[in-house]
Amino acid sequence: MRILLLVTIIALFVSFCFDKKKTLKALRIAVKKMQKIIPPFAVMLMFVSIVLYLLPEKVILAILDNESKGVSLTLASAIGSISVLPGFIAFPLCRLLLQKGVTYMVLSAFSTTLMMVGLVSIPIEIKYFGIKISVLRNFVSLLIALIIALFTGFIFGELFI
Repeated sequence: MRILLLVTIIALFVSFCFDKKKTLKALRIAVKKMQKIIPPFAVMLMFVSIVLYLLPEKVILAILDNESKGVSLTLASAIGSISVLPGFIAFPLCRLLLQKGVTYMVLSAFSTTLMMVGLVSIPIEIKYFGIKISVLRNFVSLLIALIIALFTGFIFGELFI
């Protein structure tokens, strides 16, 4: 993250050296866009935080550690698709679930859909990208997440083809 910040600062400095007016105009546009995006994103983040707070760890574990791998995979994908968590929360949560016995394949489906699919954020996406692109992006992301989960299950010996 620090490297990304450093690269951004350097690029901004270089841009400022080449064309001061265009750089300042771009910064004004960026600030206006951020002011539009932050309120709906904050509401979405609060909603997800409340839901996760109300849902005990035991319930999550019971859902994800099912006898049937197909059911666990489907439920993990659905929960991951609906939730929105940043990586610094999602990955430690996956570690705890792994320690409780949840399989790598299910954790892969959960974490990958958590990062790639966003049903909670789709209204915001539709507003900025349109319905066709938003639905297509989420559908392709779900397919990719399922392929990754199945591959993970195969690699760790949890799934035999």
